[in-house]
Amino acid sequence: MNRTAYLQDEGQALWLDYIRRTILTDGTLQRLIREDGLRGMTSNPSIFQEAIGETEEYDGDLKALVEARPDMSATDLYETLAVEEIRRACDLLRPVYEETGTDGLVSLEVSPHLAKDTDGTIEEARRLWNTVGRPNLMIKVPATEEGIPAVEKLISEGINVNITLMFSMAHYEQTAEAYLRGLERRVENGQDPSDIHSVASFFISRVSRKVDAQLEEMRENGSDTPDFDGGGVAIANGKVVYQRFKELFHDSDRFDALREQGALVQRPLWASTSTKNDAYSDVRYVEELVGAQTVNTIPPATLEAFRDHGEVRGQTVEEDVDEARELLDALPEWGIDLDQITKDLQTEGIEKFSDPFDQLIEAIEAKRKQFTAEAPSVSFALGGDLKDAANERLRQWDHDDFAARLWERDPTLWG
Repeated sequence: MNRTAYLQDEGQALWLDYIRRTILTDGTLQRLIREDGLRGMTSNPSIFQEAIGETEEYDGDLKALVEARPDMSATDLYETLAVEEIRRACDLLRPVYEETGTDGLVSLEVSPHLAKDTDGTIEEARRLWNTVGRPNLMIKVPATEEGIPAVEKLISEGINVNITLMFSMAHYEQTAEAYLRGLERRVENGQDPSDIHSVASFFISRVSRKVDAQLEEMRENGSDTPDFDGGGVAIANGKVVYQRFKELFHDSDRFDALREQGALVQRPLWASTSTKNDAYSDVRYVEELVGAQTVNTIPPATLEAFRDHGEVRGQTVEEDVDEARELLDALPEWGIDLDQITKDLQTEGIEKFSDPFDQLIEAIEAKRKQFTAEAPSVSFALGGDLKDAANERLRQWDHDDFAARLWERDPTLWG
């Protein structure tokens, strides 16, 4: 068994932040489940852009779809491919879901262009949930001001939700509150909350990069600099959120009442856990955020690195919590406004997902046009009296406004 599997002993689930046809069909995912203790998968527009837009791996499926349905838009083509991949992943992880009751989940994100649209998010989440049709699906919704009410509504309707783009304590508390309210609404309606799954995806390395950039600017200006780095700030940020998680879900009469009804905790999920700073260990954000009832979703490179030289040192997310609070409290003294940083990161995060999504749709549209041009054209023509009769009938329908009356279900059309 690989060292990644030992994370399970500490109560942490390892998920893969990646999806690709090859790993779903060549036995790779099954091997990761068996040997690395993999317990779930996450996807986002950037991942699908790399898989579908930048490779030829899906061209065969795209071409078949275009030939069968030349009227399909690029967006519909993307969704058809994405839904099929998510279904495959859900089916492969279904045994984990059945075995654990908490893992084996696969995330699919609503369009990033809906990040500021509550009703649009709810509608698309419902549609994706029903289209995929798997109980171990999670719909990803951003923790924006408009996304939070959607989370509450979707949870109340029994839809699993992965809340993403969280960077601050404020984001986390709003997300947890939406989950709790959604469960309470479900119980009030006499419905079972025990089959609802949710994770709160808290981003790590993006905070680190922002703080490191400010520290570098201070050094370039010849200013004094503190003895901490951006990675330490990002980890401290995660540690205090984990303490809040315990307060809300383990030291709370409110959740105790829901737990009695069978409700599950909303686990913190550490996202963006690959390090982008060469001065850091490439497994830093895995090793230092191990904790019970948490998830860490990591890209393939980080998974390989941890398998090679990562260490599981116990409940590291519980270590030096007081020091973590002191570090965060000291940031203003150095001119570092973490609140503003995290607000900016959420706004930028929407763009970071919107841009790849748009690039993906553009790439699919280009391929759609290519395959349409390559497809043989077939035309049919009526001849003689049939052509004249058909043209006369079409002229009569146009004169009688047939289409509009048909749409309005005008019964006199059949009189």
